[in-house]
Amino acid sequence: MIQTLSILHAGALRMPIAECAKLLKETHPDWEIRLESFGSRACARQIREGKVVDILALADPMLFDELLVPEYVDKYYIFANDQIVLAYNEFSKGSAEITPDNWYDILLEEGITFGRSNHNLDPCGYRTNEKQQLAEKHYGQEGLFGRLDRKCTGEFIYPKSYDMASEVLVGKLDYAFSYLCVANQFGLPYLKLPERINLSNPSHAKHYQQASVSLQGKNSGEMVCVTGAPIEFAIAIPKNADNPEVADTFLDLILGKKGRQLMEDCGLVPY
Repeated sequence: MIQTLSILHAGALRMPIAECAKLLKETHPDWEIRLESFGSRACARQIREGKVVDILALADPMLFDELLVPEYVDKYYIFANDQIVLAYNEFSKGSAEITPDNWYDILLEEGITFGRSNHNLDPCGYRTNEKQQLAEKHYGQEGLFGRLDRKCTGEFIYPKSYDMASEVLVGKLDYAFSYLCVANQFGLPYLKLPERINLSNPSHAKHYQQASVSLQGKNSGEMVCVTGAPIEFAIAIPKNADNPEVADTFLDLILGKKGRQLMEDCGLVPY
């Protein structure tokens, strides 16, 4: 009998999840592994709507607490840390001059495009808004968050960070606020931002809490407020998994030594 493993994951985790799946296939070549990705909030909502998968990997542990525990998931495991960077390509306008001190001026120039992911579907989207709020205070630029937010609308907002990075790669966007691991997966150059705004350092957790974003909640018309926090990724086996024993094997791999090395190779900081 062929064993199957169904994995639903954040788009940002496409490469590390796929690499772990390949590693698992080396020891279990007869297993069928199915991968599907969306923005993490969209993933969580699919589970709430009855989707059945064996592994769920999200780009924010908060989503498990807010939407899934204890009804759909008993427990989850935080396995890696990341940061927001500004990704671009070799032909992006202004890329030769951009620095951690002038990036916002470059982005606001006429003719330069930049994108972010949808904050109601993908944590990278609301983390980008949090980062911009923190940047306004960090640089002493009153109204900066509003100016950036007004310029990045409509076609420049994407379902997940992975979609946006591919647009930068082919030159449809000059810049994108992305996870470092996603920029690495696409081989994109990127600008690292100061730790006090890039949501990377747990020692700045209290400082990050100064930023907040209002999001769609569990139910229609309900809103929740999400405060800034260090970027972390988490994984779980949903209660309704068809193949929990197979899922356990994958979980052991990704949380073990080989999995941590794969996370690091993909640009994440494994725990």
